[in-house]
Amino acid sequence: MESIENLNFEETIKKLELIVNELEKGNLSLDESVKKFEEGIKLSKLCNEFLNNAEKKINILINNEGKLEEEKFEI
Repeated sequence: MESIENLNFEETIKKLELIVNELEKGNLSLDESVKKFEEGIKLSKLCNEFLNNAEKKINILINNEGKLEEEKFEI
Protein backbone atom coordinates (compact mmCIF):
# COMPACT_ATOMS: atom_id res chain seq x y z
CA MET A 1 0.00 0.00 0.00
CA GLU A 2 1.27 3.45 -0.94
CA SER A 3 2.22 5.74 1.93
CA ILE A 4 -0.27 8.59 2.33
CA GLU A 5 2.61 11.03 2.86
CA ASN A 6 3.45 10.69 -0.85
CA LEU A 7 -0.04 11.52 -2.10
CA ASN A 8 -1.16 14.83 -3.53
CA PHE A 9 -4.57 16.36 -2.79
CA GLU A 10 -6.34 14.79 -5.77
CA GLU A 11 -4.98 11.31 -5.03
CA THR A 12 -5.96 11.68 -1.39
CA ILE A 13 -9.53 12.62 -2.33
CA LYS A 14 -9.76 9.66 -4.72
CA LYS A 15 -8.59 7.22 -2.02
CA LEU A 16 -11.07 8.73 0.42
CA GLU A 17 -13.89 8.34 -2.11
CA LEU A 18 -12.97 4.68 -2.65
CA ILE A 19 -13.08 4.05 1.10
CA VAL A 20 -16.46 5.74 1.41
CA ASN A 21 -17.80 3.60 -1.44
CA GLU A 22 -16.48 0.41 0.19
CA LEU A 23 -18.03 1.33 3.53
CA GLU A 24 -21.36 2.24 1.93
CA LYS A 25 -21.61 -1.16 0.22
CA GLY A 26 -21.62 -2.85 3.61
CA ASN A 27 -19.74 -5.93 2.43
CA LEU A 28 -16.83 -5.57 4.86
CA SER A 29 -16.44 -7.29 8.19
CA LEU A 30 -16.51 -5.15 11.32
CA ASP A 31 -12.72 -5.28 11.61
CA GLU A 32 -12.26 -4.34 7.95
CA SER A 33 -14.79 -1.53 8.32
CA VAL A 34 -12.99 -0.11 11.35
CA LYS A 35 -9.63 -0.24 9.53
CA LYS A 36 -11.13 1.48 6.49
CA PHE A 37 -12.76 4.09 8.73
CA GLU A 38 -9.42 4.77 10.46
CA GLU A 39 -7.70 5.11 7.08
CA GLY A 40 -10.48 7.44 5.94
CA ILE A 41 -10.01 9.65 9.00
CA LYS A 42 -6.26 9.89 8.28
CA LEU A 43 -6.96 10.79 4.65
CA SER A 44 -9.57 13.34 5.70
CA LYS A 45 -7.06 15.01 8.03
CA LEU A 46 -4.49 15.04 5.24
CA CYS A 47 -6.99 16.69 2.89
CA ASN A 48 -7.67 19.29 5.54
CA GLU A 49 -3.92 19.95 5.84
CA PHE A 50 -3.66 20.40 2.07
CA LEU A 51 -6.53 22.89 2.11
CA ASN A 52 -5.17 24.80 5.11
CA ASN A 53 -1.74 25.04 3.50
CA ALA A 54 -3.24 26.17 0.20
CA GLU A 55 -5.31 28.81 1.98
CA LYS A 56 -2.14 30.18 3.60
CA LYS A 57 -0.45 30.47 0.20
CA ILE A 58 -3.26 32.19 -1.67
CA ASN A 59 -2.32 35.64 -2.82
CA ILE A 60 -4.42 38.17 -4.65
CA LEU A 61 -2.74 40.29 -7.27
CA ILE A 62 -4.07 43.82 -7.21
CA ASN A 63 -3.33 46.74 -9.46
CA ASN A 64 -1.97 49.57 -7.33
CA GLU A 65 -1.23 52.74 -9.33
CA GLY A 66 -0.19 50.84 -12.43
CA LYS A 67 1.98 48.19 -10.77
CA LEU A 68 1.02 44.78 -9.54
CA GLU A 69 1.46 43.93 -5.89
CA GLU A 70 0.73 40.80 -3.95
CA GLU A 71 -1.70 40.98 -1.11
CA LYS A 72 -2.28 38.14 1.29
CA PHE A 73 -5.72 36.61 1.04
CA GLU A 74 -7.66 36.84 4.26
CA ILE A 75 -11.07 35.44 4.96
